[in-house]
Amino acid sequence: MKTILLISRCPPYPIHLGDRLIIWHLARELSRRGYSIDLLALYEREDDPGRQAEYAPFFRHIQLIPETRRSPLSLLRRLALPSARFANAAAASFCPPLWRAIAESLKRHEYDLVHCFGSVSVYEFHPLIAHLPNLITPYESHSLYLASAARRGQLGARLRLPIARRFESFMFKPYDRSVVIAEADRGALLQLEAAERIDVIPNGIELKRFQPRHDGRDAHRLLFVGNFDYAPNQDAARVLVDAVLPQVRARIPEATLQLVGYNPPAWMRALASDHIEVTGAVPDVAPYLARASVFVCPLRIGAGLKNKVLEALAMGIPVLATPLSVDGINVVNGESAIIAPVDQFAAETARLLGDEALRNRLSLNGRALVEAEYSWEKTASSYEQLYREICPS
Repeated sequence: MKTILLISRCPPYPIHLGDRLIIWHLARELSRRGYSIDLLALYEREDDPGRQAEYAPFFRHIQLIPETRRSPLSLLRRLALPSARFANAAAASFCPPLWRAIAESLKRHEYDLVHCFGSVSVYEFHPLIAHLPNLITPYESHSLYLASAARRGQLGARLRLPIARRFESFMFKPYDRSVVIAEADRGALLQLEAAERIDVIPNGIELKRFQPRHDGRDAHRLLFVGNFDYAPNQDAARVLVDAVLPQVRARIPEATLQLVGYNPPAWMRALASDHIEVTGAVPDVAPYLARASVFVCPLRIGAGLKNKVLEALAMGIPVLATPLSVDGINVVNGESAIIAPVDQFAAETARLLGDEALRNRLSLNGRALVEAEYSWEKTASSYEQLYREICPS
């Protein structure tokens, strides 16, 4: 089995956007192993079409299609009418141009398998590909994400949660396999009877790029990394600035915090001071991970596996994280990371800054864990095994 049609809710680049990271790395690994892949991807960022050179070597053909806005009425129609849930013609789909592109690709080429990445934006095309072995990777359970946001008092999440659960109860059922990146997401989907077979294949890490460095760490520097377009990362930054750092500095006045990542909002940029640095986008997060002494990740909202935590573990920076932050990562509390609720973050941060032996233990064990379980090569091998299982011999 060597020829794949990949239908994606987004292009594979830029990879600082987490849903693109896995497509970029998986396509790269599979192309190295001799697979021929055609890519049909939706896009909504104006600069997406101009960035194809970043991933063109991984694909035989690439076609990017502007994403069509889904109206509330079209969503409600699918909920109310089971016959409307999967499109039977281009005009009945959320995105007629993508429907036509899939149909044209299937006419022109023979494929061994069709692999869909996404959920609402791609699931409905199953009738077009039902005659071929197929699988879908929705990354995570959106209803699990909304449930965490609703617990934080977000009214919009509470209102959308029943709709997300309804959609997740039927979107993936026709597919031969469904794949998520963390066990918590699999559990949430199984509760909804979303599919008969749901596999967990975690993301990986570029082990050569993210590896411990020995050029010295700042003994008092805390670090959080994130795409700050993403609301849960903004929430985590507020926790650090409002609740954690003041208490830590009361004990350790030299403590500083770096907030590193794409598109910090104005309120975050205004925090810049002699003890808070807001960098904005950086070309490479590895130097920041190499210099800080503790990676603090107080996420309270989210689902799926957190790539930022894998990167920190791979770089050998001691990690302090909430339980949600390490969903899908097989850390052992006190050995490869410290896991604590937000109300204990200040005390645990101060303890870590003051205990070099503990930091060294976490550093060594965190790196060993990533080497053993979280490489992109292993991720690709897991998908290859899944492909073999659903494809006729």
